Amino acid sequence: MSGNHSSSNSGSCAATNLGSMYAEHSSWLRSWLYKKLGCSSQAADIAQDAFVRLLQVREKEGVLPEIQQPRAYLTRVAGRLVHDHFRRQSLERAYLEALAQIPEDLACSELDRLLLRDALEELDRMLDSLKPAVKTAFLLSQLEGLTYAQIGERLSVTERSVKRYMAQAFEHCLLTISL
Repeated sequence: MSGNHSSSNSGSCAATNLGSMYAEHSSWLRSWLYKKLGCSSQAADIAQDAFVRLLQVREKEGVLPEIQQPRAYLTRVAGRLVHDHFRRQSLERAYLEALAQIPEDLACSELDRLLLRDALEELDRMLDSLKPAVKTAFLLSQLEGLTYAQIGERLSVTERSVKRYMAQAFEHCLLTISL
């Protein structure tokens, strides 16, 4: 397409224009993220991560796909990163709450806490490739201690579906660990 495009939605960006895409849209993306997060440093980090994802696509594919609407594309990528950010925060909060409930005489050392946090983050990454319902069922069972019937109610599925989800999650964990 030729012709003038407004800066709010400039035309497509080819692989050679990644730098100009960054120059043109990074400030806008940081502002959009700041409105979502309320923290300028988190907004800057996630905006940077969104462009890093573009670089990773280019490295993997050898070329950056043509992006007809850069802001829409960046909004989608950044939105997923924000979702991941909040999920990690929620996981960390649950971990800290669980630690706070442990009696002092059974409390972990600082090293043990770090190792446990790393293990939880690894588990979170491992579960990322599962379907959302499967991952949610697994986390509700393992972190919140809900029964399959309670999980079924929460997810609006049958108990049999929850059993299937759990089997998928455990199989995925075993296969991932054995690799």
